[in-house]
Amino acid sequence: MNVSFESADKINGVLTITVGQDDYQPEVDKALKEYRKRANVPGFRKGMVPTGMVKRMYGTQAKADAVDRLVSHNLSKYIQENKIQMLGQALPNENQKQQDLESDGPFEFIFDIAVAPEFKIELGEKDKINHYTITVDDKLIDDQVDMFRSRTGHYDNVDAFDATTNDMIKGDIKEVDDKGADKEGGIEVKDVSIMPQYIKVEEQKKLFEGAKTGDTIVFNPKKAYPESDAEVSSLLRIDKEKVADVDSDFALTINSISRYVKGEVNQELFDSVYGEGSVKDETEFRQKISDGLKTQFGPQEDFKFLLEVREYCEKKVGELKFPEDLLRRIMQSEKSGEEVTDEVMDKNIKELKWYLIRHQLVEANEVKVEAEDIKSVAKGNIQAMFAQYGMSQVPEDMLEKYVANQLKDQKEVERYYESAVDIKLTSKLKDKVKLNEKQVTLEEFNKLMQEK
Repeated sequence: MNVSFESADKINGVLTITVGQDDYQPEVDKALKEYRKRANVPGFRKGMVPTGMVKRMYGTQAKADAVDRLVSHNLSKYIQENKIQMLGQALPNENQKQQDLESDGPFEFIFDIAVAPEFKIELGEKDKINHYTITVDDKLIDDQVDMFRSRTGHYDNVDAFDATTNDMIKGDIKEVDDKGADKEGGIEVKDVSIMPQYIKVEEQKKLFEGAKTGDTIVFNPKKAYPESDAEVSSLLRIDKEKVADVDSDFALTINSISRYVKGEVNQELFDSVYGEGSVKDETEFRQKISDGLKTQFGPQEDFKFLLEVREYCEKKVGELKFPEDLLRRIMQSEKSGEEVTDEVMDKNIKELKWYLIRHQLVEANEVKVEAEDIKSVAKGNIQAMFAQYGMSQVPEDMLEKYVANQLKDQKEVERYYESAVDIKLTSKLKDKVKLNEKQVTLEEFNKLMQEK
């Protein structure tokens, strides 16, 4: 067995594997013995078929299988032992000759290898990188308090509609003709609900201003919701497909008007958000919200920091030369021959550059991810999901159940693994480099992220 590797430009490699008869014959003989044991040939007892016949019947296939295994094994072994940083998969050389497996060989296999460009990236206290922290101000806390109040509010009946509030009108609706009379055979629905504040067209919305219980308002649902057949379908309780045929006015007789009143800032609110007795007054409540927001913003701030690290490192490394023609062939092979556009190629090269930089940073900082780290990331992700729906106090057994279900999916495990790597790498780099601290509002932070 002979394996050789050449790479004149250090990024386009050619690996040649030569397999001789001495290499494959022991494997072939072993395989033929197994074939002989199992072969069922008329006129011969099982296991008693002549060796020569077995060789004629299965010899070529046994040789092809043995050679294929040897080539595959030695290809991987050589790349691993010689620490060749291969990009993508090895491809058969375009000048590879067809092998005549009827002969004894030797057989030569040539592979094109895309090799990562050589570079070195290190970060230390001399490297100054931006680190953005979101300022938790009174407005953010007020908004959060308002959100909690909205979740614990209730509706009160009122006499008149107020366009400045989220009043809900309930009543009976009938389809009418051009003169405002009930349309014969028209649509009629009892006890409908409508919130005029969400009507898209101002002209239709104004029809409800000052409306009182007992009044009848004539409006046109199709004109009120010109871009939402679903709204009209829901209001009139008809199939969505039938909305196109309905363009009449409708008379809504108001039976009741209710106004949503947000919950009070009191002990009941504190207990509903953070658990009974956890918060005793509004000052503690606001502090708890502030602490929660800072914790909530932490992952976003770290993600932004890693983006800054990426930009800084890419500039520090400078331009890297990649084997683009070979990479294009590899990508096309992975996509079953589908053409790879220049735009897609440029994007992949850019991501590949960061992948290589990140790989070096991970190794240099000895980032190790354990099973518990993956579980912790999954748990945090699920807690954040519940928090979006106002569930900040999720029972531990429920969290554990959700985590266990998520980690049954290998794709989810891989995703959480990569997140765990980023989290650990970010933590180490924040302690290693000089941070250029910048305090920003949430609005400013979001704008920065949009720019990226």
